Formats: sequence, C-alpha cells, structure tokens
Amino acid sequence: MLTQAVEQNRIAPGYLFVGSNGIGKSLAAQCFIELLFSANLPETRLIASVQNRVQQRNHPDLLWVEPTYMNQGKRLTPKEAEEAGLKRKAPPQIRLEQVREIGDFLSRPPLEAARSIVVLEQAETMGEGAANGLLKTLEEPGKAALILIAPTVEVLLPTLISRCQKIQFSRLNPEAMAQVLQQAGFAEILDHSEVLGMAQGSPGEAISIWQQLQSIPDDLLQKVKQLPQNLRSALELAKEIDKTLDTESQLWLIDYLQHCYWQQFLAGGISRSPLEPLEKARQYLLNYVQPRLVWECTLMGICQA
Repeated sequence: MLTQAVEQNRIAPGYLFVGSNGIGKSLAAQCFIELLFSANLPETRLIASVQNRVQQRNHPDLLWVEPTYMNQGKRLTPKEAEEAGLKRKAPPQIRLEQVREIGDFLSRPPLEAARSIVVLEQAETMGEGAANGLLKTLEEPGKAALILIAPTVEVLLPTLISRCQKIQFSRLNPEAMAQVLQQAGFAEILDHSEVLGMAQGSPGEAISIWQQLQSIPDDLLQKVKQLPQNLRSALELAKEIDKTLDTESQLWLIDYLQHCYWQQFLAGGISRSPLEPLEKARQYLLNYVQPRLVWECTLMGICQA
C-alpha cells in the first residue's frame, strides 16, 4: 500500500501506524521515508546517502519526535535519560513544546525532498494540549506528511484519527518471531517460553522483556515470583522493590508479575487472582503515589487475600 502510494505520488498528509509495540511500525516508517526521499533520484550513490541519513535521523527534511523526560528544565529522550543515570519517576511523554517545534519545522519549505516528513513515536503519550496543537498542523500540513505511531486507535483523539490514513500492523506468528529474533542476535530468547508468552508475537517486546530481566537482580526476581506468605515478608519485599528499581522498572515489574501470577492462578496454585490489585498499583504509580506505599498496600492485600 505504501509503495503504491509513492509510485503513484498519492501521499496522504497524515498516516497512523497502528499495532502492538515491537512489531515493526517504526522500521516500516523508516523504510517508507527512505522510499519517499529516494524517489526519482538517478544515482544509486545518492539513494544510499539518503537511506543512511534517514537511518541516522539527520536528514534536513525529517523530524523524528520521541517522548521525553524533563530533568532540570531539559528534555531527555529515553536513551539520553538512561545514559545520564536519571531516576525515572514517570513514563516519558510528547510535550506541547515538541508539537510547537513541529510547527516551526514545517513552516519552512523542504530543502532536498519533495515534502517534509514528521514522525511521532508513541503518539499516545501526548497530553490533550499537545494533541490539540498537533491537530492544527494536521489540518494544514503544507508540503509535508506526518506519521503517527501508536498501539491502538483508542488512545488518540478521534479528530486526529479522522485526518490520518490508518495502516494496521499485526503480531507475528511463531515462525516469523523466530526468524526476526535470530536475525537480531537474540536466538537465546527462543528457549525462554516465559518471555515468548509475555511478548505475544512481538519480537521487539521479547527483546525488551529479555533485557529488562537481565537488569533485575536474580534474587529479587525469585522473591517477587512467589506470593508473600505473611505481612512481614510483604513489607520487606515492598521495601526491596522500592530500593532496587526506579518507577518505570516497577511499572514493568507489574506486567511481569501479572503474567507470572496468572500462570500460577490457572495452574491452581492461587485461589484468587491477584491481577486486579496489581492493576490498581499500576494506576497509583502512574499518578505519582509514593512507590513504597503502593507496594506495601498491594502486597499486603494480596497476602491477606
């Protein structure tokens, strides 16, 4: 569909790449942009140069927007935050200032390509103000195209969705999962059914889960996988989780525990599902409740149930 759009020069002003995380939406956006920018270039050498600059995200007609953290008045991408050792207390988000920068970027004509391209990764992280600001740009993009990347359409404003052509991405089957993981150098993940079960057909998620597991101490992982047997062990575990992991890692841990506990529940090892208390814990953490208090109440509640 995207290739035909380029060949027929019928490029939509907005695209919405929808599908689960880690199944190739960003890679598809990159390939689409390479195709757009390379169209009608006569020399292979020039095409290779365009592809390299798109991959490096330093093409003058490309603006790639990622969610950011705010630290001492400075915006940091997730990679920059990790390199800086920033203790992440909340998930990153696309901010109103970034949307304004999109408007500034598109206010000038493209320098080399036929049109400018803006990509918004994790578009669902935009607040209402940022989303409304983007809407104005989508209504009159000029010589430009915007690509929004999101897991579902429900997480975006209907007015944004209506102005984009939706491109649906699907999860991979086991054979395709194995192929991608082997090509990416993560063949060892194929031997871990727990990781594959959580990834549910998403090689990117499988790699992310695997890397996150490697970053958490083994003794803590073994402790959290077992339900606390008494209130004292629940309080001690809550203290260790808060001391060892930052808030974003704690949010990931909730996903991990939900998977582990659900497997135990199905096997009959747990008489009452603890998924609901964990989901409440997620909401508390996202609302900036003190993490240790969240874990103490959650684990004590699970223990008593």
